Amino acid sequence: MDDIVKAALKKWPNVPDCYDWLALDARGDWYMRDDRIQAAGPFPQVKGSRITHDKLKEFIHRNYEHDADGAWFFQNGPQRVYVTLEAAPWVLGVQRVEDGRFVVTAHTGAEVGAVQAVLTDEHGHLYLATDLGLGIVRSPDMGVAADALEAGRWPEVEEVRFEALPARYGYRLHPQATTRVS
Repeated sequence: MDDIVKAALKKWPNVPDCYDWLALDARGDWYMRDDRIQAAGPFPQVKGSRITHDKLKEFIHRNYEHDADGAWFFQNGPQRVYVTLEAAPWVLGVQRVEDGRFVVTAHTGAEVGAVQAVLTDEHGHLYLATDLGLGIVRSPDMGVAADALEAGRWPEVEEVRFEALPARYGYRLHPQATTRVS
């Protein structure tokens, strides 16, 4: 977490939390969802405005965390902005490097560590359980992920229902105001 954010938390400790205004899709894109967009429908059916400003995305990435209930949020100064997730808390990119290894990184740029499990849901989405946590593999990286599986670099694929993933891996797709445990 940024030092400026820590200082803001100390200065204004009682700022109300924010819900439904920020979302993360399965490609790793962030979306702002104002009142008008929220009224138009739920995420991801109605996404909102994609955040394209690089410095803002970097700020969100540095201050992206979860609470004890598995609700993910962006600490925006003194305000905790809870994130609606389309699929998982992490969106993963997979790349093959020159020495034949496969490198997995999160949408935030964080290294994920070891791949502990590989899962696929009824929609054909691929998930990796890593040292960092559970993430969905970005669709453009599915070919490289398939190569890693065929090369035996990761565990065998396990089939799982999408609805079972949040409870199994301890996260919430759509945090609500009753979620926060201080």
